[in-house]
Parts: sequence; C-alpha cells; structure tokens
Amino acid sequence: MGTENTTLLTEFVLTGLRHLPQWKIPLFLFFLFIYLITIVGNLGLITLIWNDPHLHIPMYLFLGSLALVDTWLSSTVTPRMLLDFFAKSKLISFSECLIQFFSFGISATTECFLLAAMAYDRYVAICNPLLYPAIMTNRLCVRLLTLSFVGGFIHVSIHGVFLFRLSFCDSNIINHFYCDIMPLLKISCNDPSLNFLMVFIFAGSIQVFTVFTVLVSYTLVLFSILKQKSIKSIKKAFSTCGAHLLSVSLYYGSLLFMYVHPVSPEVEDQDTMDSVFYTVIIPVLNPIIYSLRNKQIKNSLEKFLKRNT
Repeated sequence: MGTENTTLLTEFVLTGLRHLPQWKIPLFLFFLFIYLITIVGNLGLITLIWNDPHLHIPMYLFLGSLALVDTWLSSTVTPRMLLDFFAKSKLISFSECLIQFFSFGISATTECFLLAAMAYDRYVAICNPLLYPAIMTNRLCVRLLTLSFVGGFIHVSIHGVFLFRLSFCDSNIINHFYCDIMPLLKISCNDPSLNFLMVFIFAGSIQVFTVFTVLVSYTLVLFSILKQKSIKSIKKAFSTCGAHLLSVSLYYGSLLFMYVHPVSPEVEDQDTMDSVFYTVIIPVLNPIIYSLRNKQIKNSLEKFLKRNT
C-alpha cells in the first residue's frame, strides 16, 4: 500500500485502562502497591540468593533470574500505566513505543524459556538425584540462562524487523496500556497479515516448545514421585513442584488467552485484562509462590535479618 500522499505518524495515544473512570484513584493505589511489593519481593529474593553461598546452586540461580526478569517485565509496563491514570496527555513517541515493546518482548519471552529450564532442573533433581550434581552443573545452568535471554532477544528482533515494514498513517490510538505487537498491528496502514503470521509461528512455537518441556518434565516427575515409598520425600517433591506448576499455569494460561484466540474487536477488553494479569499480577506472585514453602529461602532470610539487626 503506498504512503506517498499520507502523513506518517510519529506519536501514539495509549488508551490505558479506560473502564470504570470512577475507580481511577483506587486502581492507581492498588497497582502502585502491587508494583512496590513486586520490586521489594523480587529484589529482596535476588539479594538473599546473592548473599548466601548455600543458594549458589542451579535451582536458586534460576529462581534469581526469574525474579530479575519479573522485575524487568513489571518495570517496563507498570510505571507508565500508573502515570497515565492522571496524565492529561497519554502520548507516546514511536521510538518510546518501540523501546517499550522490545523491553516487554524480551522479558516475557525470556520468562517462558526460564520456566521450561526450571522444570527440566526439577526433573533431573527428582528423577535422577544421584546424577543431579553431574548433570545440572553451574556451567550448564549459566548456558541455559544465557540461551534464555538470547532467545528472548532474537524472538523480539524478528518481530521488530517485520514491524519496520509497516507504516502508521491513519489512527494513532493504541487500545492498550502499553505498546505490544498485537495492538500496533491493528492500527497499521499496511496489510499486517505477514506480521500476524510471524507472531503465530514464532510466539506459538516458543509457547508450544516451552509448555511441552514443562508438561513432559513434570509428568516424569509425577511418575517418579508416585514410585517413592517415603511420605516425607513425596510431600517435599509435591511441595516444590506444586509451586512451580502453579506459577507456570498462571503465566502460560494468560499468554495463551492473549495470543492464541482469533483477532477481533470483541476480545480487546479480554486482552487488556489478560495483559494486566501477566505483566502486573504474576510478577508479584512468583516470589511468594516460590519462597513461601521453601525452607532454605526462609532460613536464608532469617540469617540475613539477624545479621542486619
């Protein structure tokens, strides 16, 4: 589609959370509270893992990386959303929009890979406990972490390349509270069919691969747990894996609703609610889910508090 006689847009308007304007102040205070707890919880978890040599093992290196990514993801989206509750102008420049999209995309994709790596780590730990130190070394852990972040960067870069083939010359209204790929494609002047196909292929493949890894890992873990005769071992394994599965289910559930259903105006409001869930709510839940029933984390926290009081 030619754009010679059109004016290309350089700024967009984020509609934000437009519903229930009478709840603007309560929602602002609620999301501010959630964000502060997210930052304190995740950075606190990273600090504990960093300062306790006993936690410098793959399981906690993965957990610390997840906390870092959750902080990154939430900080990409939430501060801007909070400002837009009271901002007179909700304009965002094209460059700022792209930066937010890249930051969000890298962190969200990296989290998918991290959850799969953590599931594999638990599979090795429970199904092959004697070989665990030899298989899941810190070196392998660092490689998996590196691949997770590199995979996130490559995935978003692919969509970024295809995004630059589009132009925006008609509507500059983004029906969302941050710059994500799907709302941007909907307001393009060009035919975005190829972009939607790339999202389906690459985002879909990553979700299928990581979900498959998680399901296979925990299925094997379940069979291994059921073979154990020690009630104590069974409870410990279920406690650890149950927390992981809860986090995975919440995260992937909202992502699947966001990117798998057909694109239509009727589902935009549902997309917004799903986005709030996995960009704002899940990052605050993860440190609670993973740490609440973890004795080593609790012991490390007690030692840290005693040293600093």
